[in-house]
Amino acid sequence: MLAAKENGVWRKYATKEIAQTVNEVSAGLLNLGLSANDFTPEGSDKIAIISGNRPEWLMTDMAAQQIGVIWVPVYPTTNPLELVFILNDAAVKYMFVSNFELYQKVMSIKDQVPCLKEIFTFDRIEGAKHWSELRINDTSALEKVEAIKKTIPVEQVATFIYTSGTTGTPKGVMLTHKSVYFNAFSGKASFPFPDAPEQKVLSFLPLNHIFEKVASYIYMFSGMSIYYAESLDTIGENLLEIKPDGFSTVPRLLEKVFEKIMIKGEQLSGIKRNLFYWAVALGEKYDNIVPGSWWYRTQLKMANKIIFSKWREGLGGNVKFIVTGGAACQVKLLRIFNAAQIPVFEGYGPTENSPIISINLNRPGGSKYGTVGHVIQGVELKLQSDGEICVAGPSVMKGYYKRPDLTAETIIDGWLHTGDIGELIDGKYLKITDRKKELFKTSGGKYVAPQPIENKMKESPFIEQIVLIGDNKKFVSALIVPGFSKLKEWAKQHGIEFKSNEYIAQHPMVNALISDEVEVYNRFFNQVEQVKKFTLLPREFTIDKGELTPKLSVRRKNVLENFAKEVEEMYK
Repeated sequence: MLAAKENGVWRKYATKEIAQTVNEVSAGLLNLGLSANDFTPEGSDKIAIISGNRPEWLMTDMAAQQIGVIWVPVYPTTNPLELVFILNDAAVKYMFVSNFELYQKVMSIKDQVPCLKEIFTFDRIEGAKHWSELRINDTSALEKVEAIKKTIPVEQVATFIYTSGTTGTPKGVMLTHKSVYFNAFSGKASFPFPDAPEQKVLSFLPLNHIFEKVASYIYMFSGMSIYYAESLDTIGENLLEIKPDGFSTVPRLLEKVFEKIMIKGEQLSGIKRNLFYWAVALGEKYDNIVPGSWWYRTQLKMANKIIFSKWREGLGGNVKFIVTGGAACQVKLLRIFNAAQIPVFEGYGPTENSPIISINLNRPGGSKYGTVGHVIQGVELKLQSDGEICVAGPSVMKGYYKRPDLTAETIIDGWLHTGDIGELIDGKYLKITDRKKELFKTSGGKYVAPQPIENKMKESPFIEQIVLIGDNKKFVSALIVPGFSKLKEWAKQHGIEFKSNEYIAQHPMVNALISDEVEVYNRFFNQVEQVKKFTLLPREFTIDKGELTPKLSVRRKNVLENFAKEVEEMYK
């Protein structure tokens, strides 16, 4: 059912063992005096977890939920100030941490969280209580667990997911048992995910995010085995080891995979190099709805045999589906990966909807590149006059914990207002065109939607990350993180010494190159939307500096604050 590397060897957990462990941990939590009390969000006890993905994560998650205790997951990258806020806001009594580093992080702020009684660890740490100490294998205690399970109402809050999104103080999204399981079952049926006990998936997106958590429930309900990657750095090795049938990801990681493939292509020479770029060019033209001519299909078949087969081998050689969400995926990548028989399906949904609203479906005519697919079963959709996407149905959150003001702004007459702008293509495929709060108005009074422009610009292999600027400004400018790996090859070919990222970002020839790239993509947009100036940055945006969310979405406000000097320089 679940598997993880322990001391360099894959440790596999059978369903029966997990069920027993979950029940024994539930008995231990009851023994600590934890309970659902009056079944209200305020009255129910809360426990938190700060851990990377591992089998113990889901076991403790299920142990808490089946006795009505509210589960509060926290990202391992959460800074100490936010951690103190979340634990106090939720009144967390007990906490699970995975390793020594995270144990130290929690211990460093423990005296600022008076409600926190005890910390349990998954790794054995001297002086700390190991989570196995909680387990109680006693007949009467386990019978008590079975009895309590039956009393937990489906409308009770199962979890608080604290989300700051791209701005603001963390907000506790309250999701009920019903909203989560409804979303999981609807997602499974709509996609569809078959019951496939022989299939394996690799898990590496943070389980703290509802996207990976609901994906995990779907895998479990489908009987698929979940293997946990050791870290983000070992994904490549782990893919080759377990040869998964699928996984969920975010576009940023797909971009990284593609970048590595293209770097290898750059290093080829002669006929091999020509064949590589011929295959990529074919992939860029791929359309799953319009199959193309007989000659195109014949060439693609050849490309799959000669070139793309090696790409598939690099992912384990067995991938039947990749689900991507959390941010917009470049259409170019979707075309190329799907042409290479690496099926990528883009989906969409905020935490507040548990989360899936729509997904490109794994069936003929079920997907359209550049859209987030069909709205799943049981979710009702309406578009406001300004294009804002609103949904209703059992998946919608109960509200934000202790924030009735924000809840009232977000859920109006039962409709969740997502803050995303969209449209329906062909009356059935949902397309996200922008984020309502990210639209900006130039000083000339013209509105600009930055996301489509940024996504188009990122099609350039020389542009790794980009943030558009222009609110109340005379023109649109951009902060650009160049593709340094690609630039290294280019610099070598042009006799430029790659002394450092800083040096190369300021080099006149590199700036001229990026200027040409920007001009190529500017042609796709109106005059007012075109990037007139840019600054090359010497490093990627990071989670540590607050520029990316844990699911690798850009925090626009933080980027602008961190690079205020560079922005000011462009408008002098």
